[in-house]
Amino acid sequence: MMAITIEIADTSMADAIATLSRSTFYDTFAKDNTPEDMDLFLDHVFTHQALVAEVGAPNNIFLLAKEGDTLVGYARLREFNQPPELAGVETLEIARLYAITNSIGKGVGSMLMQRALDIARELNKSVAWLGVWEHNHRAIAFYRKWGFEKFADHLFMLGNDAQTDHLMKRKV
Repeated sequence: MMAITIEIADTSMADAIATLSRSTFYDTFAKDNTPEDMDLFLDHVFTHQALVAEVGAPNNIFLLAKEGDTLVGYARLREFNQPPELAGVETLEIARLYAITNSIGKGVGSMLMQRALDIARELNKSVAWLGVWEHNHRAIAFYRKWGFEKFADHLFMLGNDAQTDHLMKRKV
């Protein structure tokens, strides 16, 4: 097994990140949602074009997890995007953190999380926060292990399905 490395992406990786974003999202949520809602979301919100545009956009940082030359996961970090409950607090949002299916449980998520928290410290943030679907129990357990605690709920539209995301935070 090759070592996993974490690097900050540049715009040259935008197409690969968009493809990885769509595939990991689908793999994570398709089994628990209707094909119609998944298609609506992927075709109108989580489009390849929209995802490519995020890479290199102001206040976005993308971390790539690689095993050799193979992308095995990624994280999207966002500055200056925070819920009202954290108004006035210097925060970094961990907007996405995904590993490809056959890399889950191999430390990819932990390496991405550690690097995200390191970046939050480097940027002098006091709190890292994220949103996670209330039914994504594996992810919630992972975030709790990293010291995140729920502080609010947020509505997330997946297609026509109104879902609840737990907002979780931790001190940096």
